[in-house]
Amino acid sequence: MFLSRFFGFMGKNLAMDLGTANTLIYTPRDGIVLNEPSVVALDSRTDAVLAVGKEAKDYLGRTPEKIRAVRPLKDGVIADFEVTRAMISYFVRKVITGMNLVKPQMVICVPTGITQVEKRAVIESAQQAGARDVKLVEEPMAAAIGAGLPIEEPLGNMVVDIGGGTTEVAVISLSAVAYAESVRIAGDEMNEAVQRYLQDEHQLLIGENMAEAAKITLGSAYPLSQPLEFRISGKNIIDGTPKSVVLTDTHIREAIKDPVNAILLAVKRALEKTPPELVADIANNGLLLAGGGALLRGLDALIMKHTHIRVIVDEDPLTTVCRGTGVAMANPKTFSKVYIN
Repeated sequence: MFLSRFFGFMGKNLAMDLGTANTLIYTPRDGIVLNEPSVVALDSRTDAVLAVGKEAKDYLGRTPEKIRAVRPLKDGVIADFEVTRAMISYFVRKVITGMNLVKPQMVICVPTGITQVEKRAVIESAQQAGARDVKLVEEPMAAAIGAGLPIEEPLGNMVVDIGGGTTEVAVISLSAVAYAESVRIAGDEMNEAVQRYLQDEHQLLIGENMAEAAKITLGSAYPLSQPLEFRISGKNIIDGTPKSVVLTDTHIREAIKDPVNAILLAVKRALEKTPPELVADIANNGLLLAGGGALLRGLDALIMKHTHIRVIVDEDPLTTVCRGTGVAMANPKTFSKVYIN
């Protein structure tokens, strides 16, 4: 019944990747129409929303007492229900006109390790933001569809989706997840590792945005053929004065080695717990890397070295999950097999 109603209103359907770091929205007609940070700036006294998305992210670490910048999702799930509702509502209004006349129906992708309580929080936040109906799709399944993997065939397809809050490792066959593991270590943990490293090794305090900039500019999981350098500025821990240091890719590789190794161990665990026939398929077809973490230099080489499996990085890993959610939404037969609630 839901699917017949759902596909009868395709013009007002939205696919959403509600991520810890970024939120993306896909429409059947226009593809990806929104890609903004999952950040909200609020008035500390009234909780009124002052800014959302890109503008709000610039507030992080720079707000006076009367303003607070909030990231309402943590580890891939909702940490602040009311702020998440306000954020979803803002993004939906931004991409749909006439929302009060025709409320959208939404498909939202979620981590595989999400609990029933966390699922309900996602659904209710979207409904209170104005959605008529809400369905959920697991992120690795959406990533596999977005990358064009043959998920409906009796073959093993392995997906590693590294987002901001979680790393999803899954083996998919016959439109179902044969094995999945959700590790709450991903891009955010790498940013925090950079901050800790600079504090311990250089007595330098930096903000979240600066740590992310250092990771993007210098980050790697494997030694690079050409060294990279980046000057980073912050506050001296000892006396509070401004301080800057020049970092290299070697420094950042050392800083993020623990979260990178945790992701590698999750991949190896998944292979150990997967039936041998499916592992043989994965060895033949390769392993898909998606999500923003797939852009970390040398991560594919590191995984290949330790698993002896060819690693394929999706052509646009930041949007793989959202694109896959949209493709599934547009195909009733596929959608009926992969939605989970």
